[in-house]
Amino acid sequence: MSDPLLSIRDLCVDYITDQGPVRAVDRVTLDVAPGEILGVAGESGCGKSTLAQALLRILPPPAVISRGEIRFEGCDVLRLGEEELRTLRWRRISMVFQSAMDALNPVIPVGEQIVDTLVAHDAMDTRAARRRAAELLDMVGIPADRLDSYAHQLSGGMRQRTGIALALALKPSLVILDEPTTALDVIVERDILDQIRQLQRELGFAVLFITHDLARMLQVSDRVAVFYAARLVEMGPADEIRRAPKHPYTQGLLRAFPSLHGESSPQSIPGSPPSLESPPSGCRFHPRCDRAVPQCREEEPALLPLASGHSAACHLAE
Repeated sequence: MSDPLLSIRDLCVDYITDQGPVRAVDRVTLDVAPGEILGVAGESGCGKSTLAQALLRILPPPAVISRGEIRFEGCDVLRLGEEELRTLRWRRISMVFQSAMDALNPVIPVGEQIVDTLVAHDAMDTRAARRRAAELLDMVGIPADRLDSYAHQLSGGMRQRTGIALALALKPSLVILDEPTTALDVIVERDILDQIRQLQRELGFAVLFITHDLARMLQVSDRVAVFYAARLVEMGPADEIRRAPKHPYTQGLLRAFPSLHGESSPQSIPGSPPSLESPPSGCRFHPRCDRAVPQCREEEPALLPLASGHSAACHLAE
């Protein structure tokens, strides 16, 4: 990899509770290269969205970054003041949130929300900002005459496209997509992901694509990071992970999706993810793993390199 656009080292995020801290992101280390799409997959509650919020430092209380380093374009994000963070957010890193209906203001037309963003961050006059807003909507396939529409007057797919247009308004270097197609039908989902991929190729921004749908992620990502119970358990090129996943959890995720050719029936992973308040010792996946050996129960596996940029945290990976 060339010099990374985003570099995360040993990052920990804790939620402070009356019973003590609960670790939602546990010693995560990863990089995002300029212009690449890095997919982040895992079941609900594994720490994906918490990681995204930590990157922008928008974690809601009682979450705190307790350890680690986040560097973006060489800048130490955790040392930035409020004015510097304001410059970073949306201008250099933007985000498309899970539910566009919740992310968009319901009492302000969508065009006005884009205009407000442009005026606040780019010192643009209102007339020029409205022209730019129309261009942005057109770029994501929405007619410019919908500038004065409210979020509830748009379909789910159009609301999500509006969120993408808003995220691209200031030409950021990195766009975080947090479950960008949640609650959309599969046809609209595929159309939006294809459009994101096309825009990414044209504009050259990098993408951190967060989803629980590993099969869909493998179709659009260059590399994939798989999370389980707050930890990164596998990372590698998308083609390599599709062809030869090394961690039993990744293998289970892939088996859980039906084959388009009907070659096999989907198989669910037995059991449930552990509580982060009292995670199991050793490998956190061992209670659900049919290959677990005594070492898995006693010793935490390190994320070790295997080959071709592929790494996995599993005692049996080799």
